[in-house]
Amino acid sequence: MSVRLADRLIGWVERAAGGFLAVVTALTFVTVVLRYGFSTSIPDSYDLSRNLLGILIFWGIAVTGFRGEHITVDLVWGALPPRGRRALDLASTLFTLGCMSVFAWAMGTKVVGTMASGETTYDLNLPLWPFYSLAWAGLALSVPLLLVRLLRQLRDPAEPHEAAPTISH
Repeated sequence: MSVRLADRLIGWVERAAGGFLAVVTALTFVTVVLRYGFSTSIPDSYDLSRNLLGILIFWGIAVTGFRGEHITVDLVWGALPPRGRRALDLASTLFTLGCMSVFAWAMGTKVVGTMASGETTYDLNLPLWPFYSLAWAGLALSVPLLLVRLLRQLRDPAEPHEAAPTISH
């Protein structure tokens, strides 16, 4: 995968995750206003918001996995020499890639099972499998994004913690 194509894919995934966040936020806001201001609600707002939140989380996993911006504990990493840090970074990315691959496969089987079962939401009887499919797509995208991260780590030996941009005042 070329660098330009990988960067376009990453940008697209980030925009999609941001879009899902905007939808969840808007749905929550409108639901609260309707509930407390007008004593009514959007049908299936709970089911919609929890499924959209799941989608948001899984797409966010793809982005944070690529960026390496997830929660980390650098106690061991900080005590290692530069070569040890690089090895630990590579090992952790490889481990995350393996875990996300298995997770994406398991979620794919869940999507197929949900599609076969015909599960729907309570009020509007919307099928759940499209929501599960969108969530799975985020997990599935995490695999190539983590692969790109691993290849970039192998190609560029700069330590990711030190290569991060700094804010100057």
